[in-house]
Amino acid sequence: MFTHLRTFFTNRQSLAIGMVFISVGFLFGNWATLIPYIKQKFDLDDAQLGLLLLSMPIGATVMNPFSTYFINRFGMLNTTIFGLIMLVVTYILPVSFAYLPLVSVGLVLVGMSLSVTNVAMNTCVTSLEHQYCINIMSTCHGMFSAGLMLGSIAASFLRGMKIEPVLQMTFIAVVITALVMLLRPTILAIHNKKNTEEGDDGGTPPGGTPPGGTPPGAKFILPKGALFLMILISLCTNVTEGTMADWTAVYMRDVVQTDDYFIGWGLAGYSMFMALGRFFGDALIPRFGGNAVLRIGGIIAALGIVLAIIFPYTITSILGFMLVGAGVSCGAPILYGSAARVPGMAKGAGLATMNTFSMGGFLAGPVLIGFISKSINLSFAFSIVAVLAIVWVFLVNRVKLY
Repeated sequence: MFTHLRTFFTNRQSLAIGMVFISVGFLFGNWATLIPYIKQKFDLDDAQLGLLLLSMPIGATVMNPFSTYFINRFGMLNTTIFGLIMLVVTYILPVSFAYLPLVSVGLVLVGMSLSVTNVAMNTCVTSLEHQYCINIMSTCHGMFSAGLMLGSIAASFLRGMKIEPVLQMTFIAVVITALVMLLRPTILAIHNKKNTEEGDDGGTPPGGTPPGGTPPGAKFILPKGALFLMILISLCTNVTEGTMADWTAVYMRDVVQTDDYFIGWGLAGYSMFMALGRFFGDALIPRFGGNAVLRIGGIIAALGIVLAIIFPYTITSILGFMLVGAGVSCGAPILYGSAARVPGMAKGAGLATMNTFSMGGFLAGPVLIGFISKSINLSFAFSIVAVLAIVWVFLVNRVKLY
């Protein structure tokens, strides 16, 4: 059960990439906890906030087709390092500007940097899995969730201490940039084999989990059959993830009306249990099968959201969001792995298509939540996410997942 974790933490290269994942999560956790600050600063309603949050997926969508170009041109290792440095710089922008249109521009740049970094760092994980014949993808995504948890907790304390967000994000940028420079020699030592041809021996190892990003050379195709069902499930899981990331802090402030110190704790609880689920995912998924893990996960996620809606108090909401984190934790590893193994498709084609829809669901879903919240209320909008969790439970029974 713990062998894969021992392998991950004793391998210097996998641990270095894991630190990249945790850095990206830490940045996102800080930003997500500061969303209520942005809403209050510009006096936005939920629909206007949803439109503002659309800026990030626009940037990611624009950059996504170019991500593989950068990896092929500069290599996955250099792209990972450069992408993370750009990400820490651009995350300062949205909290720095005094004009709302400039905040939107800043978020577009964040989305572009996030897209490149996401694809590059996941491609590095795939290379390590091929090189050492190990399963670490779910664990790496667990590192992202751990970073999300730590970032949201840190941001909550800093907001409670009335630290200016610009100073907060600038300090974090300096620390992470220094960390990247320390990790750079280890990251650059990772085997940088290009793997773009169908039938190449560098495929996903038996029982392994492919990346949460598009491999170099992969192309988007129109989904159908089993891949179409997988993408529908992925949209449900990713809308859930995106909603938790972007709206949990707002829910804790506006609905639960908790103290400033606890605004980020709902997201922290969600992230902690997502991290735990992903840390054990590389052992649980091969043992019980993707269908069973994802089916049970959907039920747990729905129960968690219902708990937070029916009992909108600090403790019960945090517990509810913890359940949601556990429920969706293994969704990405299972669905990316299954998409990469769809029979009769060129290698990487299913994964490239899955990545496009998944990123869209994660980043654009919260925009819809904003409009629903504006029209009715945020609690009702969250109930829609609970329904999506039940939908993916039924869809799982119609497709074979690995």
